[in-house]
Amino acid sequence: MIFFSFMLLMPLLPIYLTDTFGTDKHTIGVVLSGYTVMALITRVFSGYIVDSFPRKIVLLVSYFLFFVFFAGYIVAGSLLIFAIVRTLHGAPFGAVTVANSTVGIDVLHPSRRTEGIGYYGLSNNIATAISPSVALLIYQFTENYNLIFGTALFFAFIGFCINSTVKIPKSEENIEKKPLSLNQLFLMKGWSEAICLIFFGFSYGVLSTYVAIFGREEYGITGGTGFFFTLLAVGLILSRLVGGRNLRQGKIANNASIGILISMVGYFVFSAFHNEFGYYCAAFIIGFGNGHMFPAFQNMFVDLAPHTQRGTASSSLLVSWDIGVGIGILLGGTLSEYFGYGTAFWTALIVNIIGAIGFFAYVRNHFLRNKLR
Repeated sequence: MIFFSFMLLMPLLPIYLTDTFGTDKHTIGVVLSGYTVMALITRVFSGYIVDSFPRKIVLLVSYFLFFVFFAGYIVAGSLLIFAIVRTLHGAPFGAVTVANSTVGIDVLHPSRRTEGIGYYGLSNNIATAISPSVALLIYQFTENYNLIFGTALFFAFIGFCINSTVKIPKSEENIEKKPLSLNQLFLMKGWSEAICLIFFGFSYGVLSTYVAIFGREEYGITGGTGFFFTLLAVGLILSRLVGGRNLRQGKIANNASIGILISMVGYFVFSAFHNEFGYYCAAFIIGFGNGHMFPAFQNMFVDLAPHTQRGTASSSLLVSWDIGVGIGILLGGTLSEYFGYGTAFWTALIVNIIGAIGFFAYVRNHFLRNKLR
């Protein structure tokens, strides 16, 4: 519900800002990146808070604020007010994603934790892929942005209600407050994994944010953009059928390796084949690759951290992804404005390749040497 409501808005916000406020592409990038920057700042401290205070309380407070802020989009009557609401909304989003993933790890049985984290990551990925299809379908038939904002508000409320029923095992409720330090804010042991994830987040940030407006302007695709995200979701789901066994067997690095290579191929197809076949084929390939890669990286961060730093591990993963996505949104908008969408997507591919090289040259072995489980 968190990522469904969040991603419900993502592909349509560039179109909304253009149609409602006449915003240019560079300004779109600036306005939308504010959300990610605020989420990033909040997540830096969220891991420490989740590890130092009752996790369910932190989860419910942050989830409630995340839900309430969706109402702000409905009442925002100017670009300035919208930008303020969008930026501030990033704070509870940053906190709730850290708290939710940490509590998710707490409620998993130790014998199935690796596999469970994989499915948790998949739930985020599937929601991220399906919700844009729903949003674009609503837009196609109604062109009513307030209905889309209201739908996001509704699903965020459902998520809050569901999480209010969560029961954390007593063995996981022991909270030990520690002095604030750099390692309590960020899992320093996972620095190389974090840098690698920033590169992959950049590529996804460019693609997911600008694919809808790119499809409309380059190919005349409106409702069909929803099919792009549907194929992305299909790829994610199929990846779990193939990659789940590797996670059950603890072959985390293998899953990450496979996912990185497949995703890279997907970004190449999207950039190189300027037709609808390449457009849609890339969606499935990228979804299939990310379905292997992201749950594997989530397990990598958790396996590098002791029990008392689960919150820090979760926040470090999400902070790294946020940095990449935020830079991708901002730079993607600027590149699209001055050089066209083609340049933005080729840049996403190049950055993705750099991340892949870094993973195979250093990160994979670093993880295998330093993992605790």
